[in-house]
Amino acid sequence: MRYISTRGNAPVLSFEEAMLTGLARDGGLYVPETIPQMSVEDIKALRGLSYEEIGYRVMRPFIGGTFTDDEFREIIAKAYSSFGHDARAPLVQLGANHYLLELFHGPTLAFKDFAMQLIGQLFQAALGRSGERVTIVGATSGDTGSAAIEAFKGLDAVDVFILFPHGRVSEVQRRQMTTPPESNVHALAMDGHFDDCQARLKDMFNDFDFRDGVRLAGVNSINWARVLAQVVYYFSSAVSLGAPDRKVSFTVPTGNFGDVFAGYIAKQMGLPIDRLVIATNQNDILHRCLSTGEYKTSEVHPSISPSMDIQVSSNFERALFYAYGQDGNAVGQLMDELKEGGFTVSQGALQALGEHFDSGRVSEQETGATITEMLARTGEILCPHSAIGARIGDQAQDGETPMITLATAHPAKFPDAVEAATGHRPGLPNRMGDLYERSERVTRVENDLEALKSLVKDRIAR
Repeated sequence: MRYISTRGNAPVLSFEEAMLTGLARDGGLYVPETIPQMSVEDIKALRGLSYEEIGYRVMRPFIGGTFTDDEFREIIAKAYSSFGHDARAPLVQLGANHYLLELFHGPTLAFKDFAMQLIGQLFQAALGRSGERVTIVGATSGDTGSAAIEAFKGLDAVDVFILFPHGRVSEVQRRQMTTPPESNVHALAMDGHFDDCQARLKDMFNDFDFRDGVRLAGVNSINWARVLAQVVYYFSSAVSLGAPDRKVSFTVPTGNFGDVFAGYIAKQMGLPIDRLVIATNQNDILHRCLSTGEYKTSEVHPSISPSMDIQVSSNFERALFYAYGQDGNAVGQLMDELKEGGFTVSQGALQALGEHFDSGRVSEQETGATITEMLARTGEILCPHSAIGARIGDQAQDGETPMITLATAHPAKFPDAVEAATGHRPGLPNRMGDLYERSERVTRVENDLEALKSLVKDRIAR
């Protein structure tokens, strides 16, 4: 299995190399050279299996010879052993043909745990046998950072630096990043918004002297292994509702496009997905692009769903790569135009995107109202992001095809928004009950590339 860049001008890598590299040296994102296929019989054979075994069968073709079968099974078992539900990703019925996929039973109460716990084990196994040390730098709108810290804290071969926008994440999200005491963890509150954090992260990767000097590795959703781990719960949930004998659709609250792109990969592997519906908040650049073809960045407006407060959706580049017939030069041109404020998707590529993706937008007022309504209708308390998905999922139902909405975070991660909508303040699970009492350790940083590089080099030299 080999991996190529979406911009077509970077070395072709193995799975292990692509995982440890993160961003390609031409600025692109790695994707598999070919997408493995699962037959109808292969998918039927997933019925009744554990989440871990489904994960093994879905992901195994992508990793090539990086790990033996036994090694990979052990990695998967370790990754999900700390989850708080035996099903890992259970389904809950919201309506006659509408289901909620609960992805918040991991150690940091967000869907990012599915990928980050796995990638932590993958890194540990790969670095353990090579004896190398890496520096992980990540940018987060809230959930990726805490999931990365949880996965990598205390590991001897890794230093972890997480950039998050100062004042633009929830208190629970912030404390999950700033309270771990392990010395290899560095939480950096940066001035600006998430897109600024993501831009500085990419700048560090594109400075090859710095990148090579600190052995920089990335665990944002630019990393292919992150996307691969998320493919699994599309299969596990669809099979639970009758696939491959009937189609299913998914609604995905998304900001950086990684989670919904995982659904696209599942579909390309053979899972009978009818529609992939993108649910956006008021920062609705993806909905605007799919509706008009114009991808034009604008001001980021803070919301009660902060993990979606994004204007530059990195993984959309992967979708564009396939929509443009895997033309790396065309994708590179679009990304150059994005640096100047935006681009226009060609009519053919827009039509190709429309064959797989629908989209919708939910306002702040509608988000709060949906949290209220869902509690009254179903007894389910949703976080703001999951509420956005549930509202769009309701609207997108066709009455025949089961709709699965991804619940991306536990409501306790956003207690202020949930309390405002329901009058009930959701509590943290017992294992996190003392979160507000733990000491915080955080460094406030400016939106300045050179200062950030100096800080990283200084910290890893200690």
